[in-house]
This record gives sequence, C-alpha cells and structure tokens, in this order.
Amino acid sequence: MGMLSDLKIERKLMAAFAVVIAAIAVMGVTVFVQVNAMETARMDRARASAVQREAETAQFYLARQESSYRGFLLSRDAYYLERLTAHRENFNKSLDRIAQLDSTSGDEVRAARVAADEWAKNVVEAGRALAANPATYAEAVAMVGREGSADKYISPAEDALGSLIAEKTEQGRVFGDVQVQVAKSARMVLIAGVIVALIIAAAMAFLLTNLLGKPLLAMTSAMRRLAGGDTSIIVPAMGRKDEVGQMASAVTAFKDAAIANARLEADAVAQRAAAEEERARVEAEKARSAEEDRVAITALGEGLNAMAQGDLTHRMMVQVAPKAEQLKANFNAAISQLEQAVSVVVSNVAAIRSGAGEISQASDDLSRRTEQQAASLEETAAALDEITATVNKTADGARQASGVVQQARGDAETSGNVVRDAVAAMNAIERSSTEIGNIIGVIDEIAFQTNLLALNAGVEAARAGDAGRGFAVVASEVRALAQRSAEAAKEIKTLISASGQQVGAGVTLVGQTGEALQRIVSRVAEIDGLVSEISASAQEQATGLQQVNTAVNQMDQVTQQNAAMVEQSTAASHSLAQEADILASSVARFRTGQVAAPVATHRSAPAAAPARAAQPVAQTVAALKTVGRGGAALKTQPVEDGWEEF
Repeated sequence: MGMLSDLKIERKLMAAFAVVIAAIAVMGVTVFVQVNAMETARMDRARASAVQREAETAQFYLARQESSYRGFLLSRDAYYLERLTAHRENFNKSLDRIAQLDSTSGDEVRAARVAADEWAKNVVEAGRALAANPATYAEAVAMVGREGSADKYISPAEDALGSLIAEKTEQGRVFGDVQVQVAKSARMVLIAGVIVALIIAAAMAFLLTNLLGKPLLAMTSAMRRLAGGDTSIIVPAMGRKDEVGQMASAVTAFKDAAIANARLEADAVAQRAAAEEERARVEAEKARSAEEDRVAITALGEGLNAMAQGDLTHRMMVQVAPKAEQLKANFNAAISQLEQAVSVVVSNVAAIRSGAGEISQASDDLSRRTEQQAASLEETAAALDEITATVNKTADGARQASGVVQQARGDAETSGNVVRDAVAAMNAIERSSTEIGNIIGVIDEIAFQTNLLALNAGVEAARAGDAGRGFAVVASEVRALAQRSAEAAKEIKTLISASGQQVGAGVTLVGQTGEALQRIVSRVAEIDGLVSEISASAQEQATGLQQVNTAVNQMDQVTQQNAAMVEQSTAASHSLAQEADILASSVARFRTGQVAAPVATHRSAPAAAPARAAQPVAQTVAALKTVGRGGAALKTQPVEDGWEEF
C-alpha cells in the first residue's frame, strides 16, 4: 500500500484503467474467437444446404429428362426432345454450381455427369434412331420398360446424387449442432467476462478511494482552515511523494507565508502614521495650486461658453497666475482671428445663397425640359420600332407568298404535263380498242365458219348412220362451242364499243382540263411577278425604316444620357443651395464687432473678393437659362408632317 501511495496520481489512474481494459480485452478476444467459430459453422452449414439444394435440383432435372424422353416415345413429337435438351442443360448447370460450392463433392458430380451422359448416348440417341423406324419402334419402347436397359445407365446418377444429398444433410445437422454449442459457449464467456470486469472495476474504485479520495478530503479541510486565518493547523500527508505530498508542501508554504504576513502588518501600521503627516503637507500645497488653476480654468470656461453662444467679442480680462498668462494670451489671439474669419464668411454667405438659388432654378427648368424631350423621343422610337416590325413582317409575308406562288406554278406546270400524258394514253387506249374490235370481228367470222363446218359434219354423220353417231356428237359439241364463242365475241364487241365512246369522252374532258391548267399557269406566272415586285418594295421599305430606327435609337440614347447628366447637375445645384442655407444658418448665430452696412456703399475690403466671385455665378445661371431655351422645347409641339412618307 505504501508503494502505491508514492506513485503519481496519473500512474495510479493509468494502472487502474489498464487492469480494467486488460480484463475487457481478454473478454473481447474470447468472445471474438467464439463468434468467429460460430460464423464459420454458419457458413459451413449454409454451404452444405446450398449443395444439398443444388443436388436436389439436379435430381429433379434428371427425372424431368426421363419424363420428356417417355413423352417423346409416346407421342413421337420433337417438342419433347427439345424439352429433354433444356432439362439436360439445367442438370449440367446444377452440377457445375455444386462443383463451385464444394470441392469435396467432385467424385459424386463426375459420377452423376458420366452416368447421365451414358444414358443420353445409349438410351436417348439409340431410342431416337429406333423410334424413327416403325419396324424398330417397339425396341425403343422396350428399352425404357421394366426389363429394359435404361435403368442400368440412369441408376448410377441417381445413386450419386442421393448419396450427395444424404451426406450434405448430415453435414448441415452437424454444423447446426456446432453452431448451437458455440453460441452457448459465447454467452457463458460474455456473462463471466462482464462479472469479472465489474469485480475488477469495484476493486479499483475502492483502491483509488483509499489512495486518493481520503487524503484529498483531509487536505481540503486543512486548506479551508488556513484560508480562515488559523495558522495552528497540522498539514496532513507530509512525506508522500505523489501530488498529494506536493500539495501538502505547498500548504505548508502558505502557512509560513501567513505567519510572516501577520508580522509585516504590524510594521506597516507605524509606517502609515509617518506617511499621513507627509500627506497633509502635500495636500496644502496642492490646494493653493488648485485655487490658481481654478481661477484660470473658470476664466477660460467663461470665454469658451461665450464662444459657444456665438459671442466672438469676449476676451479674458481676469488676473491669472504667471503659469496661465500664456494660455490667456493664446485664447484672446485665437478668438480675435476667429472673429475676423467669421466676419468674412458672413459677408460672403449672402452672395453664395443668391447664386446657388438661381443655379438650382435654372437646373430644374433644364431638367424638366430635357425629360419632356426624352419622353417624346422615346415614344417616337417605340412607334418606329412597331412600324419597322410591321414592315418586316409584311416583307416576310410577301417573300413567303412569292415562294408559295412559285410552288403553285411548278405544280400547275407539272399537272399540265400529266394531263398531256393522260391525253396521249387515252388516244393509245382508243387505238387499242379499235384494233381489239377488228380482232373480235375476225373471231366472229371464225366462229361462223366453225358453226357452218359443224353443221355440215352433222349432216354427213346422219348420212353415215350408226357408224357416224360418235362423230355427230362431236360435231354437235363443236357447233355449240362455236355459237358460245360467237355470242361472247358479240358481247365483247359491244363492251369495246362502249369503252371506246367513254374513252373518247375522257379524252375530250382531259383536253379541256389541260387547257384550264395552262390558263392557270399563265395567271400564276402573272401573280408571281406581282408578288415579287411587292416583296422587293417591302424589303426596300424595311431597310429604310431600319436605318431611320437606328438613327432615332441613337438620338434616344444620347438624349437619355443628357437627361441623366442634367439630373446630376440639378442634384448638385440643390445640394449646393442646401449647403449654402446650412452655412448661412450656422454663421448667423455668431456676433462680431463689425456693424452690418449696405453692400453697395459700405462694403469692407475683405468682402470685395466674394463680390467678384459672385459674377461668374450669375454668368453661369444666365448661360444655363439660354441653353434651356435654345437646346430643348419648352413643351411638346404637335407633329405637322406625320408619317405618310413611310
């Protein structure tokens, strides 16, 4: 315990927290190992479950292959062979996923794959070839029967997948048991670690209380008594080598200092008595000097008060001490100079006020007239903008109309060409109708001759008796055919005649349409020329208006700038007038020794310069008035010419 008491407080705290942290670290490492083992068991169980599911999926697709092959044998439909191929691909994919998930299942995967391939080769391919021939179809069906050879190929694959499923099911159960055991162990380790950490923390708290709390409480009590003036205390924890021992040494030093301070206070009482006598003598000397200063300061205050009231004729006449004579002379000289300066200012303020008032009035008139001119010019510019926009729109419309008319002219010319081609085609159709009519006449004559020949053949057959009966039947059929050909030729000739008449009427109408289109083309050409002239004229007007609009906009900008400058000048003149009024009101409160006299007869010499300075002010005001009357209109004049020229 003594060795721990000599340690520094920092090391005591570090040792206590190091023990607690070490206990927590041991518990954390143990829990981490348990959790890691539990996570490993969980991953192994999940892997076994995934392999089991993939094996069951492969087993399912193997059964679907058998079902599809049996369906093919029953229906001889190639659709079932396609289904079998798809199931076989899914079966191989499942085997590939099993090989990726678990490298230890390679033997079962290879056995199942080899057995499935042998079944497909020796049963499916062979059965497909046998089923294609009706004579061997029964052999193909017998291969998948109860006594067939299909089972010896498919059974190894089913056995391999079944053993793999059983193995992974057992592994999943074992890994689940391991996971449960590791979880129980982790909970026990966590509970035990928390209990051990709490015990260590309580022990460290008890130890720190005995090593730090109690000595600090005793030291606090001793320091409180020393602060109350009790120098007979016994300082605790003397001789310790930690911070508490250092505090005990400091408190002992404070105790010794308090004892020495009491001794020094007794000596100070005697010194204060001697100092009191010296202070009384110094106070008497200060009182005399203060009286002299009071007289000088009072006189100076009265002079400054008179100056503040505007009385510049006041002078310091009181008798002051020798050290204040220079202050008295300086004050009287300064107020005399100020009186002269204010007299000059008072004389010149009237002239400044008069000139500033005239400048302000002239600037107001010029500003008002400039604003009127700017407003009128702005309205003119706006009207020109609207007219320019209207003319531009008209020019665009004329250009568009010209384009449309040119297109219509082209379409009309194209239509005329089409009509001419149609007239030529109608004439060709009419000529073809005439030729077809001639051909039909020839056919009609051939039918007449055939009918006549058939009639003669019938007469000769009747003469021949029974020997010519068959020939008579043939002659009768030929005659009937000739009559139908003659009737059909008459009907075709009638239709061709009607078609020829209609074609002739169509040719006439198409010709009239061509003449009308030709007239339309001529009129459209005339309209195109007129619209082109209108478009050119509108473009020239738009160009002229654009130039006029540009010039007016430039004049508007210049006028706006002039108006802004005039407003600035007006504001400056008003500011000058206000400053002159303020200056006049400021100097009006001063009273000087000079007597006001008429400006024309009793003007003093210093005021001559302001009078001369007032002349340029009057000239400036007169110039502003002249510019205002000549540079801008007093009011807006009505426009006489109008805008007809545009």
